Amino acid sequence: MRTIGLITTSRADYGIYRPLLKAIKSAPDLQLFVIASGTHLSPAHGLTAQQIEDEGFAIGAKVECLPASDDPAGVAMALGVGVMGFARSLAERRPDILVVLGDRFEMFAAACAAVPQKIPLAHIHGGELTQGAVDDQFRHAMTKLSHLHFVATDDYAKRLIQMGEEPWRVTVCGALSLDNLESLDLMGRNQLEEELGVSLDPAPLLVTYHPETLSDLEPKRQIGELLAALEILGMPVIFTLPNADAGGREITDLINQFANMHAWAHIRDNLGSHRYFSLMRLAAAMVGNSSSGIIEAPSFGLPVVNLGDRQKGRTRAANVIEAAHQSEAVVQAIQKALEPALKESLQKAANPYHKGGAAATILERLANIGLDQRLMQKEFHDMKADRA
Repeated sequence: MRTIGLITTSRADYGIYRPLLKAIKSAPDLQLFVIASGTHLSPAHGLTAQQIEDEGFAIGAKVECLPASDDPAGVAMALGVGVMGFARSLAERRPDILVVLGDRFEMFAAACAAVPQKIPLAHIHGGELTQGAVDDQFRHAMTKLSHLHFVATDDYAKRLIQMGEEPWRVTVCGALSLDNLESLDLMGRNQLEEELGVSLDPAPLLVTYHPETLSDLEPKRQIGELLAALEILGMPVIFTLPNADAGGREITDLINQFANMHAWAHIRDNLGSHRYFSLMRLAAAMVGNSSSGIIEAPSFGLPVVNLGDRQKGRTRAANVIEAAHQSEAVVQAIQKALEPALKESLQKAANPYHKGGAAATILERLANIGLDQRLMQKEFHDMKADRA
């Protein structure tokens, strides 16, 4: 029986993984080995590892690697701790293939631990660009460490081949998270209000903001401009909190202070996919710099105000409105997002990340790829040779 290892480090990637987790668990000839790390193990982030087990997915190992301090050096040291922890876990129970996702430093630590142990790596969401964050470098580094690639669009596949990846290793499957929309029965307003303990009339702004780790602006200035804009508008807001990047704790503290001062501002960190997608369907608009505004929000016809450069380079749908880190610009962008004509125009707009059946496509490849020397010994695909 082939064992598929899977690294999950936060509520965000777990929500993306869920359709694949279900598919692997249901496959008769596959065994699932989940390693939980990052904010899943943090009381400050809701100890969401418990949610994984509550949903029926046993956690085979836990690896602590939260930054001890809210600065770049703290993240670098956490990365080192993560490499050691993942190395031990993978040595104790070696999977046949290890799945990593995206661009987080915790995922990169797991990939680094797998390579010397000659464990094949399957990477989801490679080829994308997020030029305002150090995550961009982690993502591209994981591409070169990985043996199989599952990408969201044709353009991202071309970028991996441009980076020297052999075309047979690259599979275009669309965004895995969007498979959730085919199976989740999203909540209506009354049920979601009861679950959140917040009125959704009028519809609130959904705000998710993460540190822009390559910006010259320090984190308090980044979030300060956004909070100033929300202060001017004075409309209901539901915040989710940032991840464990450098500057994330400072941003969380400022959001908490803001919410304590404004009765119309609410924080609901651990929404989970069901509540989060339900809220995306009912929100007036989304504001911040989360990848979910780029990848998932188009499927809800949800207008998104994307701040700064964290997501710079990612393919956008028609729902995204760009704004600089200036309160006046943010106010104007939100006002544009709230125009009824815009939201109406988005209801039939295409989502470039939606292909359908991503989990089935990934599962078929993981289950049937030969675990041989051809997979393990990568060759650099020289595009000049193609043109010769």
